Amino acid sequence: MTLPAHHTVDLRREPLDGVLNRVEQSLQVRFARDTVVRKRRTVGARTDRNTWVRIERRGLDRIGVQGWNGPESTAVLDGVAMPCWYACYAWREPGEPVMWRADEMELINAAPVGQAALVLEDPRLPESWWSALNRSLDALAAQTAPRIATPDTETITQELVTATLGKVFPTITDTTVEEWQPAHADLTWANVTGPEFCMIDWEDWGRAPRGLDAATLWGHALAVPALAQRVWNERRPDLESRTGRLMALFSCAKITGPDAHPEDPRLERARKESARLISELRDYA
Repeated sequence: MTLPAHHTVDLRREPLDGVLNRVEQSLQVRFARDTVVRKRRTVGARTDRNTWVRIERRGLDRIGVQGWNGPESTAVLDGVAMPCWYACYAWREPGEPVMWRADEMELINAAPVGQAALVLEDPRLPESWWSALNRSLDALAAQTAPRIATPDTETITQELVTATLGKVFPTITDTTVEEWQPAHADLTWANVTGPEFCMIDWEDWGRAPRGLDAATLWGHALAVPALAQRVWNERRPDLESRTGRLMALFSCAKITGPDAHPEDPRLERARKESARLISELRDYA
């Protein structure tokens, strides 16, 4: 069945009092309105229970057969630095192929490392941060994912990897993903906190190619070469596996592809890294 398309909505520009009131009533909380954070498709706020509520608007065509319970399903994970999940409320938007979901979770006081997905300056993270990153990613990879990852709300499959790489790097003829394991699937600098490490925004987590998380964090650090190299060094076993190199190239494809922005500060570095990765992947042939 083909789902009808929904029109694009930017929650940074929409009136949301009705949505916030509805969630408050349903979860029996009160928002501290001065803490409301608006993003393109999400809004979040602190509550009078000293918790955090994250609200997302998503089209039915971006929900898929596995449902839309990413934050809730993280309860099965162990040994990963992340907020505890407490409760949720979801509803269908009248007249639109769209759903809303509000998740109440543990309040994390540490701020995101980046105000956006990428960073332009070295955040000078302590050694404890890197140790916690490694512990969490190793613990996550060792577990079982009851769902498939949806980076950028799109289910990651072999076909998606092949199509993305083929469009930007047609000389890579073997794009076979050999290793799959659980991943956060949106591990940008806006979704990790510091100086105390925690991974937030788990709505897209699930089974994914090995190295996806490390490659995502690395790709969003390319404007700060020393930081990108630190990510690579810390996650070398993942990123220097064949599948990990494919994921690093997958990350570069999103920077250097047809929609590349000429002023993206990562662009030149991503092109150089792409050439290196293509050369290394040929050695596997």
